[in-house]
Amino acid sequence: MSDQEGKYNIKAAALMLGIQPGTLRAWERRYQMIAPVRNEAGHRLYTDEHIKILKWLIKKVNQGFTISQAISLMGHNPSQMDTDAINLKTLNPLASQIDSLYDALIHFEHHKINEVMNTMFSIFTMEKVIIDIFSQVFLKIEDSFKNGYIISAQRNFSSRHLSARINTVIHSLPNDIHLNKALCITSSKDGEAINLLLFSYFLRKQGIDVINIGTYHSEEDIKKVMEMIHPDILIISCEDSKDLYEALTLTNLLSLNYQDLAIGLCGHAISTMNSAEKEQFSTYILGQTKKDWEMWLLERLEY
Repeated sequence: MSDQEGKYNIKAAALMLGIQPGTLRAWERRYQMIAPVRNEAGHRLYTDEHIKILKWLIKKVNQGFTISQAISLMGHNPSQMDTDAINLKTLNPLASQIDSLYDALIHFEHHKINEVMNTMFSIFTMEKVIIDIFSQVFLKIEDSFKNGYIISAQRNFSSRHLSARINTVIHSLPNDIHLNKALCITSSKDGEAINLLLFSYFLRKQGIDVINIGTYHSEEDIKKVMEMIHPDILIISCEDSKDLYEALTLTNLLSLNYQDLAIGLCGHAISTMNSAEKEQFSTYILGQTKKDWEMWLLERLEY
């Protein structure tokens, strides 16, 4: 039986770790640092890999760290980890796992890509992999391309492969005809609207139906779609600064014509606007983190 197979129920895991099962459940729910598989009866099953991670975290807590500090240390300060407690690659998915996936993508290694992704999903929740890990891989790909370390073929393959995986997850989530609706569009003519894709996943996890129509061609097209689906939310993505004026003009127009519509802006061009533009459009800017997204959504929708 491999380290990736579920072996221990929560009582056995808690006994091995010396903590209460309720504490373990609370950590998983709040911090999502692991995602144990469940058997046919719905009971958690922990792998040897999970136990190693949890032992390391508990050791740090016993040394005086809070659990949140220990998890942050695990993800962002690999130099401080105890190598005898856990293998560095296993412990640090937000660094070495990102590197492994990045390397597999830019070398077009389908088998390795699937292997690394499966490892990620076996340790962490789907949400953590997509929002925390995949987003960092996307950033690394873009930075490498801009700095000339990879060519456009590597960038395109990598971005499309990750986008396809996220879209598959989004479409696998259950639908409800009573959900709020979000219309997502992009002004990007080239490349993948990664920020929009990540936010689309976030919205679906919040129980919001997402309709992504991709690049829009005219204001008239948008108006017709609005009349067809009557969305509660409209998200406009702008990745390239040359498309920024068009995106902001559309935002102003729609905000005047649809006063009950929650409009959000995301994308590289939005995050790099000058201070005056950011102040003018601050109401619409989604932000960069999950906490930013949660606050933006909370202020605009009533559940």
